[in-house]
Order: sequence, then C-alpha cells, then structure tokens
Amino acid sequence: MKRAVFIIVLLMLLKPVLPVLDYIINYDYIATALCENKAKPEMHCNGKCHLAKELAKASENEKPLSEKKSGQAETEVLFLEPIASFHFSSQLIVSKTANITEYRNGYSHLDVASVFHPPIFIS
Repeated sequence: MKRAVFIIVLLMLLKPVLPVLDYIINYDYIATALCENKAKPEMHCNGKCHLAKELAKASENEKPLSEKKSGQAETEVLFLEPIASFHFSSQLIVSKTANITEYRNGYSHLDVASVFHPPIFIS
C-alpha cells in the first residue's frame, strides 16, 4: 500500500517534467519530424519549439478550473459585518491661565556628540 501511494505521489511530482523527459528520449525523432523550424536551420531549434508547445499544454492542464475561466472573477461573500463609523468632534478648550514653567526648568538633557567605544579587553 505504501509503495502504491509513493508511486502515485512520485508520478504527480514528475508530471510537469514528463514533456522534457519525452524530448530527451525522443530527441532525434522530434528534431527531424516534429520540429516546425526545419526550413530554418540557422535558428538551431532542434525540436525546442515542439517542447515549448508540450510544456505550455502541460501547464494549461494543471491550472485549476477557477483560473481557466475567462472574464470576471466570481467572489463569494461568506459573512458581512457593518463597519462602525466614528466621528471626532473638535472641541478646543483654551485656558487663560499663565503657563507654569517650573516643571520645564527641572529638565536637563545631555547631548553626547562622541560615539561610545567599549573598553579594550586585554588578555
């Protein structure tokens, strides 16, 4: 049972690589028979055009159904909660008392312009 699951998972992981493996295995046939640019040897295509088509086809098959739909995207609303609105009223209270400066006079600030260097460790 574990082997079967392992093989299935391995095939699922290798599915995008299968066109590349097919290109490597059947390189001569693809380069001579399936290449679209056989008339233009200066392009040195050697079947890479066929490989690009196969990779595009494989990636198209792996897209979920939601991405394959063209046009507008469909949206499902699971729940809706109204947003509360807030209104801030500006009420400015102006005091006609004098400013008390005693608190500001006790404030001091040390502006250190030098950069702190840690002490040198002597061993």
